[in-house]
Amino acid sequence: MKTISLALAAVLSVSATMADAQAVKPLKKVMELIMPEGGGANGAAVAWHPVQQKYYAAMAGNATYTLGVFSAAGKLLSPEDQITFFDIRGLWYNPAKKTLQMNGYNENGWAEYKLVAKGFPDTVTTLYTGMLQPSEQSTGAFNPKENIVYFLNDDGKLDKYSMKDGIYLDVIELHPGKAKLVNASQEEDHDEIDLLENYNKSTVIFTGTTGTEIGLLNHAENQIELYNIKTGLLTKKFSFPADAPVPQFLNFSYTNGIYWLFDKEARTWKGYK
Repeated sequence: MKTISLALAAVLSVSATMADAQAVKPLKKVMELIMPEGGGANGAAVAWHPVQQKYYAAMAGNATYTLGVFSAAGKLLSPEDQITFFDIRGLWYNPAKKTLQMNGYNENGWAEYKLVAKGFPDTVTTLYTGMLQPSEQSTGAFNPKENIVYFLNDDGKLDKYSMKDGIYLDVIELHPGKAKLVNASQEEDHDEIDLLENYNKSTVIFTGTTGTEIGLLNHAENQIELYNIKTGLLTKKFSFPADAPVPQFLNFSYTNGIYWLFDKEARTWKGYK
């Protein structure tokens, strides 16, 4: 009897997960980070610094492009001529080092900021140089518990790199759009998916929440898709409002429980929750 109960519980758990993956929950805009005028047309990333209690929002494309430092309420605090000092793609807070770190364009490698008293970036320290990512524009997502940086590769899988030394570790299988795999042939179908058609091709996010650790932006469906990192299967979906600027490339980030999309026309990071 106990065996039957455990089996039933397992079936119900799987059924609940699949049902949750089918439901699409709406997101609402909760705040904006208005970037100062300056260089750059694409947003790189937004990072929350829990010690400073500030948001750091970077433009992508050049070390002289704009970086904005904002209060928890979204008020610009940094000077309008504040620059990134580094051609940023991914940007994250490392709690073990208590620093903001980033990966850069192409072979620029990874680096971290030194902040002055007001919390503004002053100088950059290079951590590792070289092509430590799948492609030129790859935007990294940091897992502080495992000390790993994830990148989305051109096959729609996750490349894992060590934060300790920048070394490539492994690849994790994802199944974009799939809440379950019916048979082995569906796994083969994954190779035929053109990630460029439906998903933001440069950026993956890490939520830190068990079972929904990895996020992809499906611009064709105007939604966030969250995946279980162990199974690679879709577990949750969230839809953006119809007027949200859903990008096919860059301009997408996640930090402090908020999904961020960069509105290129308004030059504004818009946060949804």
